[in-house]
Amino acid sequence: MVEAGCGWGALSLYMAREYGVRVKAYNISHEQIVFARNRAREQGLSGEVEFIEDDYRNIHGHFDAFVSVGMLEHVGVEHYRDLGRIIHKVIGDSGRGLLHFIGRNFPKPINLWIQKRIFPGAYPPSLREALEVFEAQDFSVLDIENLRPHYALTLRHWLDRFEYSYDLVAGRRGEEFARMWRLYLAGSMVAFNLGTLQLFQVVFAGHRCSTVPWTRNDGNRAIERKPMDDVWIPAMC
Repeated sequence: MVEAGCGWGALSLYMAREYGVRVKAYNISHEQIVFARNRAREQGLSGEVEFIEDDYRNIHGHFDAFVSVGMLEHVGVEHYRDLGRIIHKVIGDSGRGLLHFIGRNFPKPINLWIQKRIFPGAYPPSLREALEVFEAQDFSVLDIENLRPHYALTLRHWLDRFEYSYDLVAGRRGEEFARMWRLYLAGSMVAFNLGTLQLFQVVFAGHRCSTVPWTRNDGNRAIERKPMDDVWIPAMC
C-alpha cells in the first residue's frame, strides 16, 4: 500500500497493525513525519511502515493499492490528471485505491476567509471534477459514498476537544488565533450539517484488478471491520 499525504500517520499505522499491510507513506510536513516515525517506533511498526518526507509527485515503486485522505483538496484541479498518471504508474491496471476528500455538489470557490486564514490554495472539488483523476487512466469507479453527517459529528468532537483546551491554546498562540480556530471548527461543522460541504470516498480499480468485491457486504466481510480505539486524533487537525 502507498499513502499520499499521510498526515500524522494514523491510517498507515492502523493498516499495518490491524491487517498486516506494508505501507509507504508520503508527506511534505517535516513535523508530521517526525511524529509519525516516533509513533511507528513506539508501536513496533517501523519495519512495516516507512514514512517518507517527500512530495506525492515523487512516489515510485509498484504497489497493490493507493490511498489518499484529505490531500485532493490541495492538489489543484489543473493537476488531477497528473495525479491520475502517478497513481497508474504505481498500481498499474491491476491495483485498486481510495480517495477521501472534502467536496461540493457543484463547482464553487472556497470561502475567502478560509482561503486566507486556514487553507491557502485549497479547493474542495465537485464529484464531477474529481473524476478527472480516473478517466484518462481507464480506472473503474467501484463505489462512491458520502460521509457528510459523519464528518459533521467528527468536527463536533474536535470542537469539544478544542474548547476543553481553549485556555492552553490561547496562552500559546494568542487570543486572536484561538478565536479564529474556534470559528473555523464551528463554521465547518455547520457547513457539513447543512450540506454546503460534502465528504466523498471514491473506491476505484484498474480494469485488470482481480479483487473487486461483488457487493459492499462482500467488501465489509473481507475487511472484517475493527475498532480504531488507538488512532490518535489531534484536537486541531
